[in-house]
Amino acid sequence: MAAPTLDRIATAPTSWGLCEVPGWGVQLAPERVLPEMRALGFHATEAGPDGYLGASADEIRDRLQRYGLHLIGGFLPLVLHERGARADALASAMRVAEHFRAAGASFLISAVVVDMDWSPRQALSRDEWRRMFDGLARIDEIAAERDLTHALHPHWGTLVERRDDVWRVLEGCDVRFCLDTGHLALGETDPARFAADAATRVAHVHLKDYSESIGARLRGGELGLVSAVKAGLFRPLGDGDAPIAETVRALETAGYDGWYVLEQDISVALPDPEPGAGPADDVRRSLAYLTDLLGTGPE
Repeated sequence: MAAPTLDRIATAPTSWGLCEVPGWGVQLAPERVLPEMRALGFHATEAGPDGYLGASADEIRDRLQRYGLHLIGGFLPLVLHERGARADALASAMRVAEHFRAAGASFLISAVVVDMDWSPRQALSRDEWRRMFDGLARIDEIAAERDLTHALHPHWGTLVERRDDVWRVLEGCDVRFCLDTGHLALGETDPARFAADAATRVAHVHLKDYSESIGARLRGGELGLVSAVKAGLFRPLGDGDAPIAETVRALETAGYDGWYVLEQDISVALPDPEPGAGPADDVRRSLAYLTDLLGTGPE
């Protein structure tokens, strides 16, 4: 198996608890998070919540460059199944794609949501699925026109959440995927099987482990996503039930040569965890697990 260096391993602000969802947890400042990323050896990060790294592309570039980091992409929820929401969704995709391009990114990561309030997943009609597929194809074009790669992120709480949703998208359109080990496993899609069976559709990878016992409580309605995350739904690599090693081996065997983003969704409870500890400890453990798996160490 070819071993990627840290030139192919990145991280994300969500591993430090950054999320725009109300009540998620303490939101640590970039001046706390970015030096910790760099101290761990990272050269690249995703964007985190809208505006977290800066309001303009120049501000994002300047802030990241101060810490020897560059931007690889970011996340965008979109409403694509409703005819009346299409114009706003496409306008949002154009704006964000242009913003990411100007900031030096390579990826636009989308999630298809019921509405911008992230209302619970619902059954779609055949026409709604068709509109979603048409919308995803248009987002592909918008990204490509700006030299970005678009990847759809199956994600809990979205319209592509469960195993049947994932395979319906695979069969119904040509969009490429962000393979997220934690969210796929949570929705009962085996990420290792996905990596093996749909390798040509994988454009980007998020690696996180997860707890099946907490995931079962979330799927059963006992917990919501925020409370499940606070209970430890997502874990450092090797500490949970997702088939991390099997997934990475399947990707490498298939010739995947893209990014592995260590992206563990967490909630920070302490207002001021000790610098270099807290969230950084989990990222450090995940990085050690991945570099050991792939036979390479930090630079």
